[in-house]
Amino acid sequence: MVPQSLYHIFNRGIDKQIIFFNKDNYYFFLSKIKKHLLTHLDIIAYCLMPNHFHLLIYTKEDIVSQNFSKDFRIMLSSYTKAVNHHKNRTGSLFQQHSKIKNMEEDANYFKNEPWSNMINHEEYANTCFHYIHMNPVKAHLVPKMENWEMSSYRDYAGYRKISLCSKKLAYELMNIPEEPELFMKQSNNQILCNHMSW
Repeated sequence: MVPQSLYHIFNRGIDKQIIFFNKDNYYFFLSKIKKHLLTHLDIIAYCLMPNHFHLLIYTKEDIVSQNFSKDFRIMLSSYTKAVNHHKNRTGSLFQQHSKIKNMEEDANYFKNEPWSNMINHEEYANTCFHYIHMNPVKAHLVPKMENWEMSSYRDYAGYRKISLCSKKLAYELMNIPEEPELFMKQSNNQILCNHMSW
């Protein structure tokens, strides 16, 4: 992983099975993120869904890819072990390979498309930021983004004072307003790029 870069990380349950069975599972997974990942990166946005999760992260200056990969695997395996014990199940919970996309490299992937002049990597990352928060609405789990508790949308919209996200850094990196009402308006007006491939 490249230091001081934005990445979109996501994974889902095997065969799209449930990975978060109750509210405690969601909070336990967030505690695992805090314990295992924050030494390597800053969280810009996140969304935990019943059968998958999304993280938009910014790597720290001193990140070591091998150390991050090890701690990321520990995070997933320790969560799986705890859920398996609680649910009296065995086997893997997550897909074997998490997808980790560098926002700048991924935006460059589309540079030969006829619409490529319409988007740069900053805009691409901003679209990803809003896409992550829109997941629960797109999945018809809630009517509004602020209704989904397991997302960082509520942090930026002013519903939650304590945040897992590095909001100050997010305001520097992303084209998002600090004022909650303006942020909510921008999010609701965001036009997602139909050509993005997640």
